[in-house]
Amino acid sequence: MRLGDVDAGRSLLIVRGGKVGNSRLVPHGPPIAALVSEHVARRACAAEVDAQAPLFTFDGQRPVHPGTASQTFHHLVATLDLPVPDGVSPPRLHDLRHSFAVGCLLRWYRDGTDGSARLCQLSTFMGHVEPRSTSVYLTMTPQLLAEASRRFEAFAAPAWTKVTR
Repeated sequence: MRLGDVDAGRSLLIVRGGKVGNSRLVPHGPPIAALVSEHVARRACAAEVDAQAPLFTFDGQRPVHPGTASQTFHHLVATLDLPVPDGVSPPRLHDLRHSFAVGCLLRWYRDGTDGSARLCQLSTFMGHVEPRSTSVYLTMTPQLLAEASRRFEAFAAPAWTKVTR
């Protein structure tokens, strides 16, 4: 990413040439906006502001290699000594996207929000064009299954009450 890929006014990051060469607009909320603005301000103080300058860099000139975040994550996982059950692979950085998507859906259901009505927002937030692309990240977890069961029971209760009378 480049300094010019930050649209602070609209709280957007422009990701160019991502997966399969697609570019995406990725919205973010106020906490990320504050962090990105602070980082951009630091970069602007360190050098002349150039929209083509890398957003993330160690030396001020070259962008951080994309594999660096993954390598750092693997190092952290090893350092944390997380318990990994037999037959299960250790977590990867990309797995956080799955956790994020499932966590959003779970929070919406617990808050009483219709998660299915917000799937387009989740897709946009994750940088997808349509919810179908996001569905890959919605893994069924015990918590999500319990919430879905609770919602179905509440939905079916009026019909069930009529049948049992």
